[in-house]
Amino acid sequence: MRRGEEYDLTIENFALEGKCVARHDGFVIFVSGAIPGDTARIRIDKVKQNFATGTPVGILKPSPLRTTPPCQYFGACGGCTWQHVQYEAQLAMKRQNVIDAFERIGGFKGVEVVSTIPSDETYFYRNKIEFSFSRRRWLLDEEISTGSPIEKTFALGFHHAGRYDKVLDVDACLLQSETSNEILRIVREFCRGRQLDVYDSERHSGYLRFLVIREGRNTGERMVNLVTLEDRPEIASELCAYLLQRFPTLTTFVNTINPKRAQIARGEAERAYYGPGTLMETVGKYRFRISANSFFQTNTKQAKKLFDLVKWLAEFKPTDIVYDLYSGAGALSIYISDEVQKVVGIELVPSSVSDAQLNASLNGVKNCFFLLGDLKERLTRDTQWIDEYGNPDIILVDPPRSGMHPKVVQRVAHLSPSRIVYVSCNPATQARDIRSLSDAGYRLEYLQPVDLFPHTSHVETIAKLTRKS
Repeated sequence: MRRGEEYDLTIENFALEGKCVARHDGFVIFVSGAIPGDTARIRIDKVKQNFATGTPVGILKPSPLRTTPPCQYFGACGGCTWQHVQYEAQLAMKRQNVIDAFERIGGFKGVEVVSTIPSDETYFYRNKIEFSFSRRRWLLDEEISTGSPIEKTFALGFHHAGRYDKVLDVDACLLQSETSNEILRIVREFCRGRQLDVYDSERHSGYLRFLVIREGRNTGERMVNLVTLEDRPEIASELCAYLLQRFPTLTTFVNTINPKRAQIARGEAERAYYGPGTLMETVGKYRFRISANSFFQTNTKQAKKLFDLVKWLAEFKPTDIVYDLYSGAGALSIYISDEVQKVVGIELVPSSVSDAQLNASLNGVKNCFFLLGDLKERLTRDTQWIDEYGNPDIILVDPPRSGMHPKVVQRVAHLSPSRIVYVSCNPATQARDIRSLSDAGYRLEYLQPVDLFPHTSHVETIAKLTRKS
C-alpha cells in the first residue's frame, strides 16, 4: 500500500477522534469523513507500519446513518465534522469512543459505559464562539466557480479543516444564536470598511487577531471581545460605538491585548469600553459572573445536567471537605456548596480565580475558597494550604484536554480521598490518568458520557472512582 493509491472499501465502525475504520486485506485504515456502513473510494494519505490513514474521494453506497448537513460550510470548516451523521448515531459513536479509550489506552477490560446523555439543543447551543481573523482566505469551490473577483487578504471565520494557515470567511455559524451571527457580520462590515490590518504570525505585525462572542443563555447578556496585537483605543472605541448603534442591547464590549506570538484568544490586558467587561449567567439557583478570559462550560443547559450528575455520583455528605481541581470561574464548586462542609478550588488563570471569589460572594456562599496556582506546585511544594483547609474526603477533577500532569495524579492518590469524580472532554487522557489512579488504589465504578458538543466528535465524560478498601 502506498500514499495516493485508491481502494473501494466498506467502512466498518467508529474509531477515536471522529475517525472510522476500514480494512484492506486485513490492514487497518483510519478514515476521516466517512460513516460506518458507507462503501467509499478511499485515497490513502499516509502509510505507517501498522495502519494507514485515508480520505473518501467518492461515496459509492451511502450508509443509512447519513443525513444532509444543513451548514453551507460543512466539509470545509474544521468545526462540525459530524453534521452528516444522524444524531442518535452520534450519541452511540461517542459512547463507543469512551469504551475504546478505556479499553485500548487505559487497559480496562470489559468496561461498562452507560448511554450518552443527549443535548436538548443540537444547534444554536453554544454560549461562546471564537472567530479568527486572517490575511489568507480559503475560497469555497462555489465561490471560485462564480468567476467574480474575491478579496483574498481578509477573512473572519473558522480555519479550514486541517489547515491552520487559512480561514473561511463565515457569514453565519449554526452553533451560535442568530443574534451572535448578526454581531459577526457587523464586526466584519466595520473592519473591512476601515481597512484594518490583520495580524500576520510570520511578521508578528498587524492588529486584528480574534473575535470572541459570549452570551448568557439564561440572562440574555452579551459580550463582544476583540482580541488584538496592540492597543489602539481610537479604533476600539469606534467599533464599540458602531456596534451599540446597530445593536443597542449589547451588554459589554472588551478589547483584549495579546502582544505575543502565541495564536490564542487570551492576552495580557483587558479593557472594557462599554459595560462591566463581564457578563452574568445562571445555572440552577446560582448566578455567575464570567470575564472575557474565564472558562465556563460552552453549553449552558448541558452544564446543569453535568453538575447534577457530579452531585449524584459524588454522594456528598454535610461533613465532606471537597477539592475542586481546575476550578475555573468556580461554577461547579459553588453549585455543590450547599451539600458539603467546604470546597477548595484551585485554578491557574488569575481572572478565573477573581471571578470565582466574586461569584461565591454574589451567591452568599461562604464555604468555598479559591486559590491561585499551578496544581503541580500547589500539590507538591506549596502545600501549607492543605493543613489550613484539611485533607479532602472527595476530589473533583476537570482538567484541560491534555489531562493531569503525572505528579498531580500521584498527589491526588496520595491525598487518599474516599471518592474521585473525574470530568473530562478527552476520553484518551482521562483513561490514561484513571489507569494511574487505578494502579494507585482506586476502583473505576461508573462512566457516563454527556453530549455537550453535538455534531462534533467531542464528548464530556464523568467517571466515578472509589478508594479500594
